[in-house]
Amino acid sequence: MSGAIAIVGAGFSGAVVARELAEAGIASTVYDAREHVAGNAHTERHSNGVMVHVYGPHIFHTNHERVWEYINRFGTMLPYNHRVKATSGGAVYSLPVNLHTINQFFNKTLTPAEAQEFITSQADNSIGTPVSFEDQAMKFVGRPLYEAFFKGYTQKQWGVSPTELPASILARLPVRFTYEDSYFNHPHQAIPENGYTPIVQAILDHPLIDVRLGVTVDPAAISDAEHIFWSGPIDQWFAQSFGRLGYRTLDFEQEVLDGDYQGCPVMNYCDEDVAYTRITEHKHFAPWESHDATVIYREFSRLCTDEDTPYYPIRLVKEKEQLLQYVQAARAATGVTFLGRLGTYRYLDMDVTIKEALEVADEFLSCHKHGRKMPSFVSDPMGA
Repeated sequence: MSGAIAIVGAGFSGAVVARELAEAGIASTVYDAREHVAGNAHTERHSNGVMVHVYGPHIFHTNHERVWEYINRFGTMLPYNHRVKATSGGAVYSLPVNLHTINQFFNKTLTPAEAQEFITSQADNSIGTPVSFEDQAMKFVGRPLYEAFFKGYTQKQWGVSPTELPASILARLPVRFTYEDSYFNHPHQAIPENGYTPIVQAILDHPLIDVRLGVTVDPAAISDAEHIFWSGPIDQWFAQSFGRLGYRTLDFEQEVLDGDYQGCPVMNYCDEDVAYTRITEHKHFAPWESHDATVIYREFSRLCTDEDTPYYPIRLVKEKEQLLQYVQAARAATGVTFLGRLGTYRYLDMDVTIKEALEVADEFLSCHKHGRKMPSFVSDPMGA
């Protein structure tokens, strides 16, 4: 494939780069180890008609106008306002923690100002600069809310005590002093009418893009490419020479039922004695549809092995030290650009994935035009 552009990964990162290059007249070959495009955003219809987010729910939300205009070119995005409930101590609450949650949990009828003063009184003022996740939560919301909504869920999600997690995971005050319970606050919030997979298929539908699915790519096999865009795991490119980067993965226990199981798309289970972190009910991600049956997923989080689908980069001290070694090696490499969630070992929302893929394509086309070397990274993988 001498002289060709090779793109590894047919998720949003690889698809967007391939399309942008194709529209500039540059051909590419896109590879993916799976038998479908769209990566972890892959959707498909269950036999009962429900659109299932196969690797867990994906909600599109953004404040980037270029990204919003881009995704709307390739499919119909329908408004969707995501709301999450949580079961804790035998009761159901709204998340994020908001004024209704506070009043319900503490059996009060506080105004916004009263609630803010009350939560301040609950906070642990002995904590100066929070170091751990637990410090951060205790400093800003106090022990009762921390133990009810954050401690157990976080321990199940990450597999370690919140005292071992950095405060940055809970970077901002996780409380709203209004009754607003929308999970996101971006101006554009939507889900594709027909799922994400047709959108990625449409992005890749161009005569200058050759898509090869079910192909696991060894970097050596594409070493003669003019340039390689690698959205696979960065440690895989280097044959894990600095050790294997850590991810959390998810196991899904699917159940198909009649009727409506929980009346909402997501129910978090915050108690430590419940093995799963949450239950997702997929028909609620398409409120414009009506189904008599339903599909639910119980989610179980655990450490990712080589055979698993990686979801969340751990990025604790050990992994960050390893990542720095890989980043330094990547900067010394030529002919390859790393991008996407796996390629930069960062948790990225879909809109940021698309935004950065567009920026990678912009940079490549500029380098191509002016005869400059394409960098290994367009976004700093150490910066998030």
